[in-house]
Amino acid sequence: MYLHDRADKDGKCYPAIGTIATELKLSRSTVKRAVTDLERTGHLRKENRWRENGGKSSNMYYVKL
Repeated sequence: MYLHDRADKDGKCYPAIGTIATELKLSRSTVKRAVTDLERTGHLRKENRWRENGGKSSNMYYVKL
């Protein structure tokens, strides 16, 4: 529900794992595990995002609406 509530009309959102964990009062590992489970069941697609300097940014999530 968290990602669904934050997704735009196309089902895209990009909160950081740390942000999700903080707002839901969960550990980062619990959030990562939940994202993996949602990917495996086809409810979510995750895409890595990168900064211009080559550093990793937050993931882009595509939620099945």
